[in-house]
Formats: sequence, structure tokens, C-alpha cells
Amino acid sequence: MTGSRPRFDHDRDPVWRSDLTQLQYHVTREAGTEGPNSGIYNMEERDGSYYCICCGHILFTAEMKYHSGCGWPAFHTEHADAGIRRIEDNSHGRRRTEVRCGSCDAHLGHVFNDGPHQFGGERYCINSASMDFVPEGAA
Repeated sequence: MTGSRPRFDHDRDPVWRSDLTQLQYHVTREAGTEGPNSGIYNMEERDGSYYCICCGHILFTAEMKYHSGCGWPAFHTEHADAGIRRIEDNSHGRRRTEVRCGSCDAHLGHVFNDGPHQFGGERYCINSASMDFVPEGAA
């Protein structure tokens, strides 16, 4: 990574530690990852929207999701209001682009340039542990 974890928030950290699972906290606040094919939203196919697990900020909709075969939920586009931040990540001997929530700086995953060309060619490879899914009509 850039050598930094997501921004520490003194006021919200105790809430995140108590409300999130250990995996959710590790992924979002410590820039961790979940194992491939282990996330609950990897094969999710219902209509609905995906929100940041830490702050509830909109990230993606089901229309943006596709099955890339990467082992994590994949999206070709972010929601217009997401404001997802991109950060250079040179960890593990590779050059990648980390993506973080535009609202609370939670680590979400990475974005790659091997997505569907008809949508711009990007693939957001996102940890299920970083998102909350709300099925259409449930809100």
C-alpha cells in the first residue's frame, strides 16, 4: 500500500470496533482482505444496492455488478454519488489501485483495467466484508 491504513477516526473507531465483525473491521479499517470465493456477496444476484458497511454511504447497485470469476464481488462502475477514492498500492511486489469509501475512507478493495469494455473497462474487485447489501424494496 502507500504505507497507510484508512484514516483513523477517534470518535467513530469505538463504534466500528463494537458494531463490525472482526473480519469487517480488519478489511475496512486495517486494509485487509477476505479470502477468494468466501464473501457473502460474491454470487449475489438480487436487485438492490451496496453500501459501505462502516458509514452507510452508497457504493454500487446490482446493475453495476457482474460475475468476473475473480472470487470477489465485481462491479464495472461505481454509483454516481459514491465518490470512491483511488490510492496507489505497491504492496506485495505489484502495482495496483486501492479503492476506499469516499465518505469514511474504509478500504473496499482494488480496481483493475480488465473489466467489460462496454462500461469503460474497469473491474472494481470489492470485499463483501466492506459492504452491506439492501435488496430492492427492503429500504
